[in-house]
Amino acid sequence: MYNIYIETYGCSANQSNSEIMAGLLASAGFNIVKNKDIADVIILNTCIVKGRTEQRMRSCIEGFSKKKLVVAGCMPSAEADKIKKISPNAVLVGVHDFKKILLAVSAVIKGKQKDFLSERGEEMLCMPKIPFNKTVSITQISEGCSGNCSYCFTKLAKGDLFSYSEKSIIKSIKSDIAAGCKEIWITSQDNAAYGLDFGSRMLPELLEKILAIKGKFLVRLGMMNPNNVLPILNDLIKCYKHEKMFKFLHLPLQAGSDAVLKSMNRNYDVKDFMKIINEFRKEIPDITISTDIICGYPTETREDFEKTIEIIKKIKPDILNISKFWSMPRTQARRK
Repeated sequence: MYNIYIETYGCSANQSNSEIMAGLLASAGFNIVKNKDIADVIILNTCIVKGRTEQRMRSCIEGFSKKKLVVAGCMPSAEADKIKKISPNAVLVGVHDFKKILLAVSAVIKGKQKDFLSERGEEMLCMPKIPFNKTVSITQISEGCSGNCSYCFTKLAKGDLFSYSEKSIIKSIKSDIAAGCKEIWITSQDNAAYGLDFGSRMLPELLEKILAIKGKFLVRLGMMNPNNVLPILNDLIKCYKHEKMFKFLHLPLQAGSDAVLKSMNRNYDVKDFMKIINEFRKEIPDITISTDIICGYPTETREDFEKTIEIIKKIKPDILNISKFWSMPRTQARRK
C-alpha cells in the first residue's frame, strides 16, 4: 500500500478538490497520510493568485523534486513549462483533470512521463472525498469565471465560466448533510455568475433549492463580484433573510477609483458597489461585510488611492483583505 501526502494551497475550491482527490485515492486502496516524511507520493495542489504565492509554489516544487511528485491545480494549467524546469519528473494534473488523479499517481509511481492538462471543465461533485472538516461541506458550483480582469492570472488557468448542474449540486449537498455536515460553504471564482453560461443568472434559484433541503444546517455563500450581484440584488437579499443563511457577504471592491476599476476591467463602478452594500445593510443590519483591495495597481495615482481610503472609511468593513499588486505573466496589467 502506497502512502500519499496531499499539500493544499489557495481557495476553498482548491480545498474541495483536494478532499475529492483524497477520497478517490483512498477508495482505490491508497493510504492518505498527514506526514510528508513517510509519503511514497507527494501531491501538491497549487495556487497562483499572487506573485508571492507563485514563488512559494516554486519553492515547494523544488523542495519535493527528489520525491515522486504530482503537481496539481492552477500552476500546471498556466505554467507547465516552469514546473518541468524545476522538477522534470513531476506528473502534472491541471484544474480540469482532478478526476484523473488515480492515473497520475499510477504514472508517477511507475516513473512514466505523462501529464493531464485538459482544457474542458468537469464537475467535481458526487464523488468520494475525505473532508478536512467533517462538519463542513465545501461545495463548488462552477469553475472559471465570466470576467476578464486585467491583472488576473487565475483566469488563464481556469478559463471561462463552467457552471455545474443544479441537480448534481443538490445531490452532493444532500449527501453531505446525511453524512453529518452542519455548514454548507458555496464556493467558486464568482458565485454570482452561476448560470450565465446557461443564459441567465441562476444563483438565487439555486440558493432557494439548497435552503429548502430538509435538515439542520447553515449556508455560507462565498465571494461574488459586484457586476454580477447587481442584477440579482433583490432576490439575493431575500435569500439572505432565510434563517439558514450565514449573514456574510464577501464583495470585493479592489479600488475606490472608477478610473482604476475601468483599467482593471472590473465591469462596475464605485456607485454600484456602494448600492449593494447599502441595500444589504438596510435589509440585513447585522450583515458581516468582507471586501478586498489591491494596492499599487500600475495606473493608480495618489488621488486614486485616497479615494479607496475614503470608501473603506465610509463602509467600515468587518473584514478587509489587502493585497499588493503583482505583475503576473501574460496579463494585460503587466503591459500597462
